[in-house]
Amino acid sequence: MDITMCISLKMMVSTGWTRGRASELEPEQVLNVAQASRGDEKTEFVNEAREQRFQWTIQRIRLSPEEKHLAATLKPNYREELRCVVVRLERRNFSTFDSSHIILTLDKVLSFEWATDDVLFYTTLEGLRCSKVFRLDLTSSGGRITSIYEETRPDVFVEVALSGDRQILSINCNSRTSSEVMLINTTVSSLELFLVQPRQPDLLYHVEHWRKWLIILASTGPGQEYQVVQAPLSDPSMKTWVSLFSPGPGTVVKDMDVIGDHCVLVARTPTCELVLIVVPLTHPKEAYTIQLPSWACAIETKKPGLTKPRHMLELLISSPVHPPVPFCLHPEDRLLLSGTKDGSFPENQGSYTTTRLEAYSQDGTLVPVTLFHIGPVEGLRQAPLLVHVYGAYGRDLNMEFCPEKRLLLEQGWALAYCHIRGGGERGLSWQRQARVEGKQKGVEDLQACLQHLFSSGVSSPSLTALTACSAGAVPVGALCNRHAHMMQAVALQAPFLDVLGTMEDPSLPLTLEDREEWGDPVGNPKHRLTITSYCPLHNIIPQRYPSMLLTAYSGDARVPLSGVLKYTEQLKKAIQKHFTVNPKAEYEPAPNIVLNIQPRANHLGPEDFELMLDEEALKLAFLYTELGLDPPRLPRKRKR
Repeated sequence: MDITMCISLKMMVSTGWTRGRASELEPEQVLNVAQASRGDEKTEFVNEAREQRFQWTIQRIRLSPEEKHLAATLKPNYREELRCVVVRLERRNFSTFDSSHIILTLDKVLSFEWATDDVLFYTTLEGLRCSKVFRLDLTSSGGRITSIYEETRPDVFVEVALSGDRQILSINCNSRTSSEVMLINTTVSSLELFLVQPRQPDLLYHVEHWRKWLIILASTGPGQEYQVVQAPLSDPSMKTWVSLFSPGPGTVVKDMDVIGDHCVLVARTPTCELVLIVVPLTHPKEAYTIQLPSWACAIETKKPGLTKPRHMLELLISSPVHPPVPFCLHPEDRLLLSGTKDGSFPENQGSYTTTRLEAYSQDGTLVPVTLFHIGPVEGLRQAPLLVHVYGAYGRDLNMEFCPEKRLLLEQGWALAYCHIRGGGERGLSWQRQARVEGKQKGVEDLQACLQHLFSSGVSSPSLTALTACSAGAVPVGALCNRHAHMMQAVALQAPFLDVLGTMEDPSLPLTLEDREEWGDPVGNPKHRLTITSYCPLHNIIPQRYPSMLLTAYSGDARVPLSGVLKYTEQLKKAIQKHFTVNPKAEYEPAPNIVLNIQPRANHLGPEDFELMLDEEALKLAFLYTELGLDPPRLPRKRKR
């Protein structure tokens, strides 16, 4: 892979990184991935021809303030460990690659930022935890590394980040429920560390910089939700925090950027629609809301580059069936322009309809559902339905563009996304309600969503499949144990199915960190009782389960493969017992339980494109087969 620096960095396809300015005919290569990987590449034979494939891919790039140095992380396939390469970008009297460009290589680096042209701060990943921060001072002889911070709490994850104006470097120490942030003023030569606010229970906060102030997104608003506060850089502790903006009832803040003299918030309305809220920092009472296209479900913001103007914010807006569309926000002018020729919103992408629904859960809570379909809802009774769910760690359900989802929609499917409690779609309280002893609420929410879809005329249980990944498998597995008749098929990726066994084993990398989410079954009898009541593995009973496709990865350090194997074995035994002891069961078609173990892949699945296609093709074939559907129709070729 190449990077050409035509004022700013651009990606190119090759086997190294290059730079060059617009006036130069030939770019200068500054980093060769094969060289940086120190020979850790793999040689394979493909189609009887010798082909060399590098095992390393580029993950993140950071330029020093004056572009004298570049730091980049390389990731090996099938592993989560990263290698950071520090490269000198000063001009030399040669045009071909020379290893003297590479100053240092640092192993296990996850996050990193330049404080000055010669000082890099970074964290290291040990197992699946980041707990240490180091400072690298570049010298004429190489570099000097100093340890500057180590977190002792096992449930805290540490990262370094740089403010939008590049003047403040933050060391963020976050657990699932609390934060502690230390700062370094990069404009001061001493680069000393100072604390913003000591950790306290249920206080989460994130820091940005504006002039001589800190702009802080903190969970100090009504209901312990996020609001925007301001504090002086000289005395940033909580006693000096002054509220600038709190969203209205039911609207929750998801992200924050400071662009020029404006604070830009990504927020969700009570129906889970995304909006932008712009707060003028000089006149915060004049905050205003910018509506987004009705189909908008995911936003990716781009930080301004070294040469980009800091008075605008670039965005990519997408949905599971809408490819990313570039937008540009000009907060000073109250303008949001799209990448279309006339700057208008591409509101009607295809003939797809986005419908927002709400389902009443068992305790009366309204649970949002986002439905994608073609044609009116009333005409979806015979449509196959694919239901997506997650509901853990306060994370929103992934709703970024996915080509295979668009394919299903074009083939007549309806796609439902259930924003159950435990996730973050309706704010921090949405997660708090369904963690530890409240985990049952997520299962109840999922059941309510399915019932509401069916009663609204959307599909039927015999045409319904559920899909989830990782912790999203918990509510799906629990619902299968209780109401297996509500779905025909289930497809799970890297599924977390043995909650009890995993949380009982403190030697596993995430057990201690995850106690705030799932509880401690060893030290707390109430937690053990709660987990035992819903854990998918420990509640399997003899009955006719839906067909299942379980995709697991042998290199998955987050979800133990042993739990998936135990679940599959017990599930097959329970199904066999049901058909053995129930005389009427012989007239029922037996469900198919397919265990697909991908070798070497980690928790995120295969990184090889062909393997990704194979995995998705298997999933689609499984869904079509188990729902009794005809194979997908190939799109007709247009006549010229």
